[in-house]
Amino acid sequence: MNTLSMILWMAAFSILACGVVATGRAEAPVPTALELLRSKRPLVIGHRGYPAVAPENSLPSFRRALAAGADLIELDYHHSKDGIPVVVHDGTLDRTTDAVQRWGGSHHKPGDYTVGQLKELQTGLWFKPPYPDAPFPTLREAMEVIQKGSVTLIERKGGDAATCVKLLREQGLINRVVVQAFDWRYLRDFRALDQAQVLAALGPPYSRDGKRLADSEKALNASWLDEIKSMGAQVAAWNSQVDKTAVRAAHRRGLKVWVYTINDEATAHRLLDAGVDGIITDNPALLWKCLAMRR
Repeated sequence: MNTLSMILWMAAFSILACGVVATGRAEAPVPTALELLRSKRPLVIGHRGYPAVAPENSLPSFRRALAAGADLIELDYHHSKDGIPVVVHDGTLDRTTDAVQRWGGSHHKPGDYTVGQLKELQTGLWFKPPYPDAPFPTLREAMEVIQKGSVTLIERKGGDAATCVKLLREQGLINRVVVQAFDWRYLRDFRALDQAQVLAALGPPYSRDGKRLADSEKALNASWLDEIKSMGAQVAAWNSQVDKTAVRAAHRRGLKVWVYTINDEATAHRLLDAGVDGIITDNPALLWKCLAMRR
């Protein structure tokens, strides 16, 4: 089976296997972040939407993840020049928008352009096949789509905590979403401003005490968990260096463990055997398949 056939097969599987979930979501209230943390099964989390079938961090990608019944839908944000949170992963616009084609040059940073200028861009023309109508979304617009049937997992790539807190309060979305970051100072700033919002600490950090981490230091362990607990986060969102011992240690501290970005069945089953509470994936259908096989 070639790559295109596999993608089409998984898209079909998503519709067939997850249709009941998606339909149920349309009729039932969307759970709060705290309700999701109490889930008795591992959560299926769409990474940047559903990038296996649609351009990452685009409105079409978020809609595909909704149709696939993802429990949470992750996205990334930076700030525009005028301080508006906008949805894009990279520090530049070059890879996932038509900024280079439209404006020439390269290394176009989100913070160098106003939100009005960014709205001129398309986010789906690079994808194969292209999505010709995928306008550049603000964080507010993305949440309006996602929150109709799922929970937004907001990853901060750039910007201050106060702006995000203000936006969530204005939209009535405190604890209707989850906020995560690799920058743990940002999480501490967020917690100082709001005591209720569910936070996830992404790890491992790039360094500790000013020193670059060795691979052996990157595994989730009690020391990392203690630090996460101390900053007031409720979730350790880690790479695949997670085992059963770490998950049990997290649970003893009242923390949940989510793992990123898992796109193969063998790794997914290993992590599910370890007892993780959620898996972030480019292909939500693959995770639903894994969960169905285990049942």
